[in-house]
Amino acid sequence: MGIDEILKADREEILRIAASYGAYNVRVFGSVARGEARPDSDVDFLVELEPQRTLLDQIALMQSLEELLGRKVDVTEPETLHELIRDKVLREAVAL
Repeated sequence: MGIDEILKADREEILRIAASYGAYNVRVFGSVARGEARPDSDVDFLVELEPQRTLLDQIALMQSLEELLGRKVDVTEPETLHELIRDKVLREAVAL
């Protein structure tokens, strides 16, 4: 099963886990969003975090998603994206 199928199959669980760490507006970007993911590709998630949440919540979310998906996961917020890539990432981000 490819990552696209995995994300579709686990969509509700991903969103539930994200919400438990205060994350919302969950999107994917990078190779997964472009349809270029390989079997060893990581999954890049772009999320918004509730204001009271901390880096520890973001790390715990990343670890929980890695456990669920069985692959490396990156979780980032739009405001932490480097200015040179921010516009590109925001354009290609796809809602989960």
